[in-house]
Amino acid sequence: MIDNKQKIFFGGGCFWCMEAIFQKLQGVEKITSGYTGGTTKSPSYKNVATGSTGHVEVVEVIFDPKMITLNDLLAVFFSSHDPTTQDRQGNDIGSQYRSVIYYISVNQKNEIEKFIKQLTADKIFTKSIVTEVKPLDIFYPAEDYHQNYYQQNRYKNPYCLLVINPKIKKIKKSFTHLLKNPEK
Repeated sequence: MIDNKQKIFFGGGCFWCMEAIFQKLQGVEKITSGYTGGTTKSPSYKNVATGSTGHVEVVEVIFDPKMITLNDLLAVFFSSHDPTTQDRQGNDIGSQYRSVIYYISVNQKNEIEKFIKQLTADKIFTKSIVTEVKPLDIFYPAEDYHQNYYQQNRYKNPYCLLVINPKIKKIKKSFTHLLKNPEK
């Protein structure tokens, strides 16, 4: 915990998508795109993109639990990607795009596991959830050009228009009550 703030790490495909979605939420104070889960020290995007480092693209989410709960973040996370596909999200294929949550406390682990158990009991997904739940070891921030990527490239990169925009639209529709600026 940082000054009554908490952090958690989500991997659900390309970190550009995750970053753009979580930036929209009230109580989310900072997002950092990066890498974790592998064996290569100080990996680069080029290294991780090969799928050989064991690292996954993730976002570090620093949030104020008085404004947004971990359960709210989990609901958005599980709604923003397909947690039933192994090592892929849409056209992003490879272990670096796997569905994973890295926690930093036993309380977070318990809350995540309880949430997944409820999703399973409620049969929210027709296939089994394959999202990994692991303790964070070390997090490597991605290169500067990956930070705030959607905000800087949303009108010039086709990936933003074709992949990220529909995800944001879905989140805006389903989670209006959690948005910083619901009208935008």
